[in-house]
Amino acid sequence: MLRHTHININTESRIALTRLLNQQLVLTSDLYLQTKLAHWNVTGPHFVAYHELFDEIASHVLNSIDMIAERTTALGGSVDNSAQTIVEDTTLGKWSNEDRRDRAMLNRLAGLVGQVANSIRTAIDHAAQLGDADTADLFTEVSRQLDKDLWFLEAHME
Repeated sequence: MLRHTHININTESRIALTRLLNQQLVLTSDLYLQTKLAHWNVTGPHFVAYHELFDEIASHVLNSIDMIAERTTALGGSVDNSAQTIVEDTTLGKWSNEDRRDRAMLNRLAGLVGQVANSIRTAIDHAAQLGDADTADLFTEVSRQLDKDLWFLEAHME
C-alpha cells in the first residue's frame, strides 16, 4: 500500500516503481555485505591495496542503498530490506570464504559488481517505461558508479 504523495505519477506506476526499487535495493544490499566480506577476509601480497579498494567500493554501494531506499519512500512506498528479505530475494550467489587470496576475491567481487550493474541498467529502462525519469536518473547514477568500480576491479586483473 502506498501513502499519499503529490508526486504526479499514477498509483499503478508508483506501485511498480517501488517494487522495482525494492528489488534493486535487495541486490545492492547483498552486494554491500559481500563487498565488506571481501574487505574483511582478503589475504595475500596485495592485501592493503585490495582491502582499501573493497572498502571504497562498499562505501559507494552504501550510498546507493540510501538513495534507492529514499526514492522508494518518496514515491509513497515502503522499504522492505530486512536480512530475511535479502536472503530470500537476492539473485547473487552465496558468499564463500573458501579461497580468500587477493586475486580470487578480486575476481569474485568483479563478477558480483558486474551482475548488479547489469541489473541496474535493466531497471533504468523499466523506470523510464513507467514514466519516472527521476528514478531512471537515480539508477543511471548508481550504474555509472558501479561501472567505474568494476573498471577499477578489472584493471587489477590484467
